[in-house]
Amino acid sequence: MPGQPETSESRLGFSLGQDHISFEVDESIYPIEALYGACYLFLERCYVFLSRTPSGPVTVRLTARDTADASALEALAGEFGNELLSQVARLRLSQSTARIREFYTAAALRAAASAPSVDELLAELESEDLLEDPLEIMVPWEEKHGNKPNDSES
Repeated sequence: MPGQPETSESRLGFSLGQDHISFEVDESIYPIEALYGACYLFLERCYVFLSRTPSGPVTVRLTARDTADASALEALAGEFGNELLSQVARLRLSQSTARIREFYTAAALRAAASAPSVDELLAELESEDLLEDPLEIMVPWEEKHGNKPNDSES
């Protein structure tokens, strides 16, 4: 067709254009949240465009910010695929540990709610006799153990 940019297939199976590379992402394998996470991390490296037909997979198009050859575009798509897998792992880990995080958050909030206020702590300090020293920490060494002669003085 005239006016259509030329595309070819890369060695990884991606559609390779003059300054872009595109591929489809199956949402049954890669949740859309993981896809968005990977896209977000690539925003500074390239232009990212997502599209979808009503009943089809999501199409990702990565366009180079500067001129890029086929190998650079294929490397970009490969790195995107790796990041997509990483995002899926993070998402699944987050989902599997959600109850633990909720438990610790609730425990921290309960502890913070039952903690005494600053005024209560100050009142407690004022009521205590701060001059008690049962371990004799405030007693100087010489008073506690006596003045022992130094070996170098003899």
